[in-house]
Amino acid sequence: MPTHDNETPDASADATVIEEFRAHRGKAGGPFEGRDLVLLTTTSAASGTPRTTVLDYVRRGESLLVVASGSGAPSHPAWYRDLLAHPVVGVEIGTWNRQMLAVPDRTAPSGEPLGHALPASAARVPLVVVLEAADPEVWEGRPREVRTLADKVMEVHTWLRGQLRQVKAETDAHFAARAAHQGPGEPPAPGLGLQIRQRCLAFCQALEFHHTSEDDHLFPGIARYHPELGAVFDRLRDEHRAVARIQRDLAALLAGVGVADAERFRAELAAMSDELNAHFDYEEKEIVPLLADVPWPPAPPPAAEGGAAAGTAE
Repeated sequence: MPTHDNETPDASADATVIEEFRAHRGKAGGPFEGRDLVLLTTTSAASGTPRTTVLDYVRRGESLLVVASGSGAPSHPAWYRDLLAHPVVGVEIGTWNRQMLAVPDRTAPSGEPLGHALPASAARVPLVVVLEAADPEVWEGRPREVRTLADKVMEVHTWLRGQLRQVKAETDAHFAARAAHQGPGEPPAPGLGLQIRQRCLAFCQALEFHHTSEDDHLFPGIARYHPELGAVFDRLRDEHRAVARIQRDLAALLAGVGVADAERFRAELAAMSDELNAHFDYEEKEIVPLLADVPWPPAPPPAAEGGAAAGTAE
């Protein structure tokens, strides 16, 4: 049975199913009764706004499988185009809600995992999408508790370092599999593959958000109290620009779904790893100690005297 998604003309029907899903802990009636449903929230490739879609799913180990069928339409559904631009997606099953990494699997038999039966006139072959853990497998050095802003910065750095290690490990495994191939059958494709593309793109987007947050909010706040650190902030902003340049080079390589120039990607990734780790080391030496006494999350503002909000007295 085709998935129900936002490519169908009746958007109000989608909204009704989503409301029913959330109100009944992941269950819906009518044609959806008894089906395993997931709410997939993607970020629109065109507008950057969130888009929630109702899909059937099946489990494969720790991962989930969904199918970009679009009910047999000639083009892939909008949510599939979204995840190629923004690989980290929101996933809701019942009351369970988390972020996951979306990776199209072009090796899977199209539609088979969900028993999809497309019309004979279907204009394209639907793609299977694997939803897997977005976090790196190992968080080496992660703070046990996050009580201060210093802990929070270290947690983000640890997450980014773990993502970078995972991208490198997957890239190295890809090259090793190509080098070891013998006998009949096709060797692994010369491109890097969608798994590496999606994880690297997610990493670059998270890194860009982290650096923008530092430049726009964190650094100006610290500078007000530590004007003597002006040269430190100038260096950090220069390093952010250098890392952003490498990110743009990687993004250009990742623009196509099939990554053709794998050797160049590997060289760019190595350069980014070296610069980024040196940047994190410097930031952790010069900036993180200044944040050790700043509570996280921030304390709420104190209530006005008498329990009334300021400005409400007549």
